[in-house]
Amino acid sequence: MNRRSFLRLAAGAVALASGCDFTLREGLRNACYPGLPRELASHPLVAAAWHGLDPTKVWDAHCHLFGNGDSGSDLWFNPAMTKLRNPTLFVQRLFYLNAACVDDEPGRVDTSVVARLEEQLDGMPAGVSAILLAFDWFHDESGTPVRERSAFYVPDARAAALAKARPDRFQWAASIHPYARDAVGRLESAVADGARAVKWLPSAQGIDPGSPRCDAFYRALARLRVPLLSHGGAELAAQGAGLEQLNNPLRLRRPLDAGVRVIVAHCASLGRSRDLDRGPDGPEVANFALFARLFDEAVYRDRIYGDISAITLANRASVVIETLLARTDWHARLLNGSDYPLPGIPPLVSLDAFVERGLLEPAAVPVLRAIRDHSVLLFDLVLKRSLARNGARLSASVFETRPFFTGA
Repeated sequence: MNRRSFLRLAAGAVALASGCDFTLREGLRNACYPGLPRELASHPLVAAAWHGLDPTKVWDAHCHLFGNGDSGSDLWFNPAMTKLRNPTLFVQRLFYLNAACVDDEPGRVDTSVVARLEEQLDGMPAGVSAILLAFDWFHDESGTPVRERSAFYVPDARAAALAKARPDRFQWAASIHPYARDAVGRLESAVADGARAVKWLPSAQGIDPGSPRCDAFYRALARLRVPLLSHGGAELAAQGAGLEQLNNPLRLRRPLDAGVRVIVAHCASLGRSRDLDRGPDGPEVANFALFARLFDEAVYRDRIYGDISAITLANRASVVIETLLARTDWHARLLNGSDYPLPGIPPLVSLDAFVERGLLEPAAVPVLRAIRDHSVLLFDLVLKRSLARNGARLSASVFETRPFFTGA
């Protein structure tokens, strides 16, 4: 089987796993062209996207860092992702590597992930930054890390070191499992080292956000004024170890009630969960509807936020983007993030579908496709800034996220 045929099958597998309506209209692979041509950088669509934004306040709030540790960084992928006997994981890994334009030669994986990110950010106005997300191990109920149940691992030290090396382009978020015996001490050290937030993916890390076991950690987050970026809704990119119920957005009531500022990743825009407000056997409800319920509760108005990463993926229902555009009263509490490198997998973002739904002008499609070939980060930003419904667009404040993380 030739490479292109294999990639067609692989793309189909990724689409099946992600629930996307897969077509070949967007192509199969990120072209990974270097730089950004002057004609694209100065294109009216790009200029319109930057109009009204203060680039020094534009921080991508959801940018994944990853690698295989070949730089001595302790980065780690679960070996199952490299085995053909696990076809879905295997092809997902191939697409993630291509989306991030990774050089898979021995000794080049870790450094090429960072180099490509730097290249994209350096092609944007000064001040634009990305928050690199660390990612802790899966832990069992005793608080012990379990490597074999983990999807991948990004140590805090790696994310922190990169942010220190390029403070003009990188910030970082720690990832600390609350069941670990030293969780509070690690949090205090991370904050002293410049961490802007704490990142959790409950199903993939074995964290129940609604458990009393997290209370000491929540008290520390509230005391230190550190936001918790916790995944909400179904998760398909990182296998959930059979614990998808932990991603129910209603489980985030506990940190909210403890005074923690909580960012619900992706606005919980995928899948369905039990309506725990109606008891443990409550009916299944769309996660986005549960998120909207929390978001509209006055008691949480100064504590709950949503990041809009992944909302443009083809597996999101049209009601998600249409609601986020229309609810201008929400915009002050929405934070832009790319979920990099996922927007760099062409089959997962259907531009034609946005046109068909009346959310994107047809003339924008070829420009956006050309931008994606050079810069996934810019593609994601320009696409979101170009979406409109009945004249409503995402406000500039959604993209100017720095004040949320720094208070200035």
